[in-house]
Amino acid sequence: MRIEGALTYADVCRPSTTTTRWAYEIILVLTGTILLALSAKVQIPMWPVPVTAQTFAVLLVGALFGAKRGTATVLVYISEGALGLPVFAGPVAGLAYMSGPTGGYLIGFIAAAWIVGRLAERGWDRRFVTTVAAMALGTAAIFVCGMGRLAALGGPIYAVVEGLVPFIPGAIVKIVLAAALLPSGWKVLAKLQAGGR
Repeated sequence: MRIEGALTYADVCRPSTTTTRWAYEIILVLTGTILLALSAKVQIPMWPVPVTAQTFAVLLVGALFGAKRGTATVLVYISEGALGLPVFAGPVAGLAYMSGPTGGYLIGFIAAAWIVGRLAERGWDRRFVTTVAAMALGTAAIFVCGMGRLAALGGPIYAVVEGLVPFIPGAIVKIVLAAALLPSGWKVLAKLQAGGR
């Protein structure tokens, strides 16, 4: 499904003047990195393992910002972590942390933000079913990259058992939640736009 000229939430809110546009883009990316850092610290008790809100935030950033902005936001966020800022889920950061078992998931964040952002630019975040599909593809990218790193460290069975199976329930909840929020937001924006005429 392709909607010609589909806009993301960030496009709709973008200022019209060139001068303020640059400031808007910078503020947007920095705000996105703050959201990602805060979401990494939020743990939601779930069975069989607690999950963080971080992957949900990555998917939302991609959908709200679009492919380029979403990818840039995740790259800046990962760079902050590489420099040692405490932005990741654990209490540590830096290149040593990134080269460990969770490093593959961080790479997956980049892919997920681009995939979800690109699909949002094509209007996939306007309907529940297509939003589910976009979020599922983004989530799959995170798991594939994360499991690739885990497989290199402990083998493919270890990657599936430790890096995929425990996180499936949480992933489903995040996908459904995003699919409920994003299309609803577009309906609200459409009503506001219609009321402003």
